[in-house]
Amino acid sequence: MTTATATRELTALHRCDRCGAQAYVRAVLQSSGGELLFCGHHARAVESTLRPQTSEWQDETARLTEKAQSTVEA
Repeated sequence: MTTATATRELTALHRCDRCGAQAYVRAVLQSSGGELLFCGHHARAVESTLRPQTSEWQDETARLTEKAQSTVEA
């Protein structure tokens, strides 16, 4: 069985598997095709160890600074 992964934007419904905060990083594991979701903080904490084991590392943490910029400009 082959698992196809379609990259889709992470929403407010996606939560970090470590702390429950909004997820901004999706890590798809090479071995199983399973995915792990992380907030920016926890993604940085595990990236060096986990990223070599992934087939996809979807990082949307840039959206955090976009939100901050739009708040400052308003």
